[in-house]
Amino acid sequence: MADSAPPTTSTPALTPGFLPNARFDFVSGFLVFLIAMPLCLAIARASGYPPIAGIWTAVIGGIIGSVVSNAQLTIKGPAAGLIVIAFGAVTELGSEFGAGQSDPERAMLGYRLALGIGVVAGVIQILFGLFRAGRLADFFPLTPVHGLLASIGLIITAKQAYEVFGVTPEKGAGPLQLYAGLPSALAGMNPQITLIGGISLLILFGLPLLRSKGVKKIPAQLVVLVVAVGLGIVFDLEHRHTYLFPASFFDTNNQTQYEVGPRFLVDMPEVLQNPESAFFFPDFRGVATATGIKYIILFCLIGSLESLLSGKAIELLDPWRRKTSHDRDLLAIGVGNTLSALIGGLPMISEIVRSKANIDNGARTRGANFFHGLFLLGFVLLFPNLIHRIPLAALGAMLVYTGFRLASPQEFVRTYRIGSEQFVIFIGTVLATLATDLLIGIGVGIGIKIAFHLWHGCPISALVRSDVQVVPEGDTRVVLVVRRAAVFSNWLGVRAKILAEAEGRDEVIIDLSNTRFVDHSVMEKLHQLADDFTHAGKRLTVMGLEAHTPLSAHPLAARKCLRRTLAAAS
Repeated sequence: MADSAPPTTSTPALTPGFLPNARFDFVSGFLVFLIAMPLCLAIARASGYPPIAGIWTAVIGGIIGSVVSNAQLTIKGPAAGLIVIAFGAVTELGSEFGAGQSDPERAMLGYRLALGIGVVAGVIQILFGLFRAGRLADFFPLTPVHGLLASIGLIITAKQAYEVFGVTPEKGAGPLQLYAGLPSALAGMNPQITLIGGISLLILFGLPLLRSKGVKKIPAQLVVLVVAVGLGIVFDLEHRHTYLFPASFFDTNNQTQYEVGPRFLVDMPEVLQNPESAFFFPDFRGVATATGIKYIILFCLIGSLESLLSGKAIELLDPWRRKTSHDRDLLAIGVGNTLSALIGGLPMISEIVRSKANIDNGARTRGANFFHGLFLLGFVLLFPNLIHRIPLAALGAMLVYTGFRLASPQEFVRTYRIGSEQFVIFIGTVLATLATDLLIGIGVGIGIKIAFHLWHGCPISALVRSDVQVVPEGDTRVVLVVRRAAVFSNWLGVRAKILAEAEGRDEVIIDLSNTRFVDHSVMEKLHQLADDFTHAGKRLTVMGLEAHTPLSAHPLAARKCLRRTLAAAS
């Protein structure tokens, strides 16, 4: 394992290596496995893949990812943020190539065609890692990315709410149609299935609110599984049958008949007894089509971006502040995705929720990711019948909870506080994504942001090229004078100059007095970079914003310079 950075005074000393930390990583890997297993099943099924596909993804992510990547605490596996892309690939490719086939046949064909897309996307991600494209995550503006993730959360919530109610949504319905149909779905809900889903939601939302430290250590997903499996046994979901339930609370004489059965449980093959039922292989006919190319771009773009952002977030949470090679991590994701798609698995990323749980459970090295993958492999091989007992309504509730967290009201409020313009960009991205698709949505968000930059006087040339003057001040300090503008699209150049000049120096000063406009993304990334410098024993100082007017009271708000003489100075 990689060497560790010096710990802080509140952090225990860390002996590098796998064996010295194995007992900590083993325990954390097991606890993360308990969280990961139901989420892997839920994400796979919501994506139009067989539930076992999610398990294979996490197994490969745990075993292969921990070997190839040097990320110490990230957990790799399927992610809710890619559900919309995976499901879109399955349905659109299935419709294009499966004309005249039955719905199950078309769904299976679409799944195998999506696997072909996954293999190609994985190979491209490998090339991203080899050609050091990890830094491209810094190119994308933060607000449209957050808007995209929020819209994905809203789409997931809309689709999985029907699973909680035990109702089949209208075929081919888009997100807005799904939301419009929720009242009808609620009216036609299956009472027993809804009870399982409703109690699962109550546990997921309610358990974290309890103050008991002992209760907080119990994964809510595990409690959901125990309760939901128990209710499934009580309602005898293993056998198809009907039951009567009052048509209304006030009219118990009139009763409606409902059906339950195995279709409301996870479909899980017995791998050891019937291996051919557990693995599926890609069909590459859709790769060269317009739809195929669109989804290759989406898998590569959204998957790589989300993984890199998650990796950076976990890096900041690492108690020992160890650095990850994001190019190497992207290489690991590419290798994992290629292998996963070749055997029928979902695309994977460095997943932030499970990674955060990994840190909270005391993990010390990437051995925890490895152990979590081994536990998943052992469980699916030895206890497939237990997995089959899990009600789909419970998995749907987990995804509703996940979708809610992606589109949390707090995220809307936080964006509004950063500035009204950021809120417009955020909402524009969300609405465009819900009305069209992910690619158009992120494009609209970036387009709105660029329009605002131009409105505030950002020169067009500054959108694509940074202008940084280097002013050395002795051997230990350097001043970097940024001219014209500092915005998301030229940040890579600014960042490269900062890192280059920081070599062998103790302090880097960023002088922004000659900029007309500094956007929110740059303000936030400068803040993060300054924190990195501090933990590396250096200092990054930002100055020259006295003449700039912040667009809101938030400390990371965009800033505009109103001095008339600035144009001549630039």
